[in-house]
Amino acid sequence: MSRIGNSPVKIPDGVTIEVKDSVVTVKGKLGELSQEFSGIDIKVEDGSVVLERPSDNNEHKAKHGLYRALINNMVEGVTNGWTKQLELVGVGYRASNQGQKLDLALGFSHNIVLDIAPEVQIETISEKGKNPIVKLTSHDKQLVGQVAAKIRSFRKPEPYKGKGVKFVGEQLRRKAGKSA
Repeated sequence: MSRIGNSPVKIPDGVTIEVKDSVVTVKGKLGELSQEFSGIDIKVEDGSVVLERPSDNNEHKAKHGLYRALINNMVEGVTNGWTKQLELVGVGYRASNQGQKLDLALGFSHNIVLDIAPEVQIETISEKGKNPIVKLTSHDKQLVGQVAAKIRSFRKPEPYKGKGVKFVGEQLRRKAGKSA
């Protein structure tokens, strides 16, 4: 039984939720998000969104919790937004941005230039003596995660020295080097 799907999603002030033709649309101060759904009944009643499944088969159980989590993430996104921070660990690793273009120097022969989606705000922080940080902010949690994963995929952290692109606060699994 889905315990996540049973709890209602509270609608904060300034957020409107509309359910029409198997599409949920959430509007707030930071933007508008929409999500298609199927197999689940979604109702907006007195300040909260309630999801009900028609039967107890496995597909409906899975979608029950999934759609509740997606709607909750959309509500959270249009009210507060989502942020991911990536840290560039390594000698000579640098990051800079001009508008929506991210320029990464990750030890390859050429810099990597990445066009970021317009819904994602990008900020690069470079302080002397500290690793450069790339900060991604948006109202769409899935998009922020996808862009962050793309940036991380250019140079994943390696287990011996920890060099590479990692999330801020991520615990890396380190290995011991050669023992003489």
